[in-house]
Parts: sequence; C-alpha cells; structure tokens
Amino acid sequence: MNASSGLGLVARARAIAPLIADEADEIERTRRLTPKVVSALIENGFYRALLPQSLGGSEAPPDIFMQMLEEIAKADASTAWCLGQNSVCAMIAAALDHESAQEIFNTPPGILAWGAVAHEARAVEGGYRVTGRWDFASGSPQASWLGAHVRIVNADGTARKAPDGTPELRTILFPIASAVMHDVWQAIGLSGTGTNSYEVKDLFIPDRFAVLRDVPEALREPGPLYRLPTASTYSLGFAAVSLGVARATLDAAIALARAKHQSLAASAMRDNGAVQGLIGRTEGDLRAARAYLYATAGAMWRDLSASGVFSPAHRNAIRLASTWTIQQSAKVVDTAYQMAGATAVFRSNPFERRFRDMHAITQQLQARDTHFEDVGKAILAEGR
Repeated sequence: MNASSGLGLVARARAIAPLIADEADEIERTRRLTPKVVSALIENGFYRALLPQSLGGSEAPPDIFMQMLEEIAKADASTAWCLGQNSVCAMIAAALDHESAQEIFNTPPGILAWGAVAHEARAVEGGYRVTGRWDFASGSPQASWLGAHVRIVNADGTARKAPDGTPELRTILFPIASAVMHDVWQAIGLSGTGTNSYEVKDLFIPDRFAVLRDVPEALREPGPLYRLPTASTYSLGFAAVSLGVARATLDAAIALARAKHQSLAASAMRDNGAVQGLIGRTEGDLRAARAYLYATAGAMWRDLSASGVFSPAHRNAIRLASTWTIQQSAKVVDTAYQMAGATAVFRSNPFERRFRDMHAITQQLQARDTHFEDVGKAILAEGR
C-alpha cells in the first residue's frame, strides 16, 4: 500500500489498535507478534512508513511516523517497538540500488531486522565474507531479511578507513535463511518483540548488499527523510512509543479512579483531593513531554527540509528531547501504577505489563543518562 507522505497512517493505526489490544495476551505468551497482527501491519502499510515512495513506501515525515507508533503503543508496546525498529531498518533502502531494494522490500513480507554493531567483514572479490553473531534484533521473527553493521577490513587484514579517518562501517544485508537464529529474548518487558540473536559463518555478501549507512554521499534517494540519521530516527520513534505506553497507563488509572473505592474509604477515589491533584500534575507532565518532543522534531524537520543538512545541533536536540521524554514517560507510568494500588499487580488489569514494558524501554540506548552529559558538554562548549 502506498500512502503518499504517510497520509492516513495515523488514522489506520488508531483503527487497528483494538485488534492489537485483543492479541496482546497472546503476543506476551508466545514472545512474538501474532500472525493476525503482522498481517494487519502489512496490509495497512505500516512497515513501509519510512520506505521511499519510489519503492511504493510512504516516506512519511517524522511526526507522522511518531504518531503512528504512539497509537500502536497504546494497544501494545511490543508491537509498536517492533514496528519502530523494522521501519527504521527500511530506511537503508535509500542507499541501495533500486533492483536490490526491490528484492528485499517488495518481495513479501518485505521486512528487515538487524542488531547492534559488531564484528568485521573481509573484502574479497565481488563483495565481503563475514562470520559473526549479533544481538538485539527486534522484530526478527517476522523478518524475511537480516542486516548487520560491521567494520570493514581489506583483503590483507588491514582496517579500511572512512574519509575522516575512522573505521569504515557498512551494513550488510542477507536473507534470514542464511543465518542461524537464537531464541534468547526472555525479558521482563517488551516480551513480544522477539529481540533475538543471529549468526552467520563464512557468509559471502555481494557488493550490492553491503552499503554505507547514514552517509549522505552514498544516498540514491533525494528526499530529506534519508538525511536524517537512523540513530536519531530510532530515538524519536522509541520516545513516541514511550508516550503511547504512558498515555494508556495514565488513562487506565483515571478510569479506575472514577469508579474505585479505596480500602476503608467511604468515597470514591475521584472525590479524593490528593488523587485529583496527582492526576492533574501527572497529566501536565505527560502533555509537556509530548509537546517538547514534537516541537523538537518539528523544528528539526523544517530545518532539514529547507537545508538538506542534519547538523550536530539537530542531533543534540533530538537526543535531549527523546531521552527526557522516555524518562518522563516512565515517571508517569510509575505514578499511575502506584495510584492503582493492589489492583495494579494483577495480570488481568492494564497496569503491570505496561509497567514492565516501560521499564524495559528505559534500559535501552535511547534513554541513557549519558545523553544528558553529551548535550551538557556541547552546551558548555558553545562560544569557545
């Protein structure tokens, strides 16, 4: 499905959210997205949100991508997390030749997953050979292709350097059938993401499937979206997931407060001044975090669309807003969980899974406290 510039993605995400919510227990139990959910995501074009329009994708701007993930996250965090991960992986299409991109993304199901940077690929005639194992491939149970980010070594074993003198990194792409999968994702939260490990042994990668990632000069697509580094896109997407989880958790606490009588209390929670004040302050915190994230993303996108340049200032702004939003969202979830009291600990109620999912999100790279140090260092260096 091709929805120009993401038109309709948010509305369609909102429309299928009840289906995803109905499948959430099964997603949690099986530790992967259910076939019904995957089919709905494919049929609605969600995996193609960031795929170039030249390949039939939406090439959606960041705010549409973020809103789509928010709506899905309200129903199930694991589904939104997988969708965010796999969608950003699809941005690599902008660095592939058209035929190779077609082979990966327009052969059903057309889903790409990958893990963290690790290992080396040795240059050989016509491509590269690689042996290695990678972790954290969210959404891999649904994928038809895998990728891996590797350092390149020349045929003589010397490290290949990028123009700036740093090690050359490439993203290698290969069918999932070429890898051995390892079911390792036994986690306290985001249980349904299938964030497994995978390995290959002496695998040959043709040149056309070994591309430079986040290198503007290597792009084959003109759209400003592909000037946005994948790391920053991940940050915006996963921060949006955290907002969706926080919104759903706080809404559940509000619904509970409207009806529940606390133990030994004569009146409903809704009539308790302390509860009223807590809900008001928490609502303000969540709205402020969301407004900050979207304002930052919007300002960056306007600048990038006009100039074609993603600057260090843009990177720091996104890093700060995303990290802050994830951490604020966690505080909202914690408050809602505590407000629910003993009700929150039962799996039949809409609190404990979201509590676990949210705290799994805060352990990811995008929520690290060190991001505040990086931004603070940049602020202090200004004007030198």
